Amino acid sequence: MSRLDTPVAGEQIPPLHRNRDFLLLWSGSAISMLGSTASLVAYPLLVLALTGSPGAAGLAGFVALLPTLLFQLPAGALVDRWDRKRVMIWCDLLRALAVGSIVAAIAVDELHLWHVLVVGFVEGTLSVAYELAAGAAIPNVVHPSQVTTALSRNEARERAAVMAGTPLGGALFGLGRIWPFVLDTVSYLVSLLTLLFIRRDFQADRPADDAPDGARGATATGDAATATGKLVAELTHGLRWLWGQPFLRTATLLVAGSNLLFRALFLIVIVTFEDAGAAPAAIGLLLGVAGTSGVVGSLVATWCAGRFSMRTVVVAANWVWAVMICVIAVTDDLYLIGAAYALMWFVGPIWNVAVAGYQMALTPDHIQGRVLSAVSLLANGAVALGSLAGGYLLESLEPAHAAWSMAVWMVLLATLATLSRSVRRASFLPIEHPRRS
Repeated sequence: MSRLDTPVAGEQIPPLHRNRDFLLLWSGSAISMLGSTASLVAYPLLVLALTGSPGAAGLAGFVALLPTLLFQLPAGALVDRWDRKRVMIWCDLLRALAVGSIVAAIAVDELHLWHVLVVGFVEGTLSVAYELAAGAAIPNVVHPSQVTTALSRNEARERAAVMAGTPLGGALFGLGRIWPFVLDTVSYLVSLLTLLFIRRDFQADRPADDAPDGARGATATGDAATATGKLVAELTHGLRWLWGQPFLRTATLLVAGSNLLFRALFLIVIVTFEDAGAAPAAIGLLLGVAGTSGVVGSLVATWCAGRFSMRTVVVAANWVWAVMICVIAVTDDLYLIGAAYALMWFVGPIWNVAVAGYQMALTPDHIQGRVLSAVSLLANGAVALGSLAGGYLLESLEPAHAAWSMAVWMVLLATLATLSRSVRRASFLPIEHPRRS
């Protein structure tokens, strides 16, 4: 089955709210994300209750995130080679069983740290494959002219899930340590059920051999070096394709650079509020306002992607981030810091939707998963490094000085975005958008 065909002249494209398959995919993923966010909050609380060790809680968080760095490229190859819908179904089923084992262990009071670590690693690994398959499925579930709208709905879904799931996870854990994991288990089963009712395939017809040129020349001689070369070529196909696209390469490096900053900035803003004597409720309010701003940004992202060139989106987003970090660095007014931080969250979804829509429009469907995995590897790797950088900066510098170092970094990135030849040449999304009167 191919991607959705372009309708003939005069034929109306059904809106997304009438696209049954998209609604099923969107709603199932939304419920799954809500459960995952709730359990993500509960995991460190559970480990602390089990061991009383903050170090063990940190280890559990590290183990759960480790698959996002280890398995992005292999998972990308898998979702391009296998049936994507089946991959997602198996991921939901196995995640439900894994988290359900936590529920069972708590119920009989036989939960141990090693059990939590194993489930966290398994759940993280399966989530990598699920998310890549879900992302690669979008161009096959909606019409090409609706991809950016679908991506903006996904952005809103993810940010809303974080906003709702974070307090929900804490509240459920307060009722009993078993309940966040019951919710997570049920959410995976609901997501599985929605997938079973989706009619469309999640991939186009695939060529007989979509392996990169370097891999096609290898023969099945059983030679270990040849086999290894073919495997490496297969896993890195998406990364090498991405590197050959000037604009996408530049945009991916820019987002990796900004992700280094954002995770560190999160810690800096929290410490700044704490040093100013802000109550935990005030910090929670800050994060809630920022999250709401992100949801609003995701709702206007399609409008922006259809009316501004990629150059405008990329350059403007980087300069907004740079200026707002400078504001955070120069002021000690908590309200102004909160407003600047919220504006940064507003711009993020606009960038994500525009760049992801551009990437999906250019990428052949049979390598969509591998390209998404390459982008995710660079972005998630930068988040992990940014967390380490933020902790180091706050140990070495005052929050204001650490914020200034972040501001210098972001101004440099914004300048590079402005001067980049590939960014200057980028126009609108390479698909035909419906004109509005």
